[in-house]
Amino acid sequence: MIFTIRVQTEDFDLKTEYDSLRAISAPCGAVVLFTGLVRDFLPPQQLVDLTLEHYPVMTEHALHKLVEQARRRWLLLGVTIIHRTGRLMPGDQIVMIGVSSAHRASAFDAVQFLMDKLKTIAPFWKKETIKRYPNSKLESYWVSAKDSDEQLAQRW
Repeated sequence: MIFTIRVQTEDFDLKTEYDSLRAISAPCGAVVLFTGLVRDFLPPQQLVDLTLEHYPVMTEHALHKLVEQARRRWLLLGVTIIHRTGRLMPGDQIVMIGVSSAHRASAFDAVQFLMDKLKTIAPFWKKETIKRYPNSKLESYWVSAKDSDEQLAQRW
């Protein structure tokens, strides 16, 4: 199995990542990509920007462990995880998970597993700057873990 894990400030190109997963010389029957975007609206306020921080060694270790767990559960040919850090704007790509496999079911399940677990295990810290209505005052705060993310991760 070939896997790539990158934590970076730069944007990524979906076609390049897809082509890399597809080019793996094995019986590739499916490539599944998930791309997460920075939400642009959080009613009743508007998101101005999102800043992500992390500890590189801890983050990479957690992501490697996730890939190992997925590899033990499904027959995967390739896995790519890219997560951006730094200051991101609404609509920016924030995360991409791609999987190639001989079968679509394994590819779909592995991508969903990796994303659900990444949201709860990987040590990323998010700070949102928002514009509150009606006075358009700017406020910043660190985002807390969501119960809904934990529930999704628990099903695995």
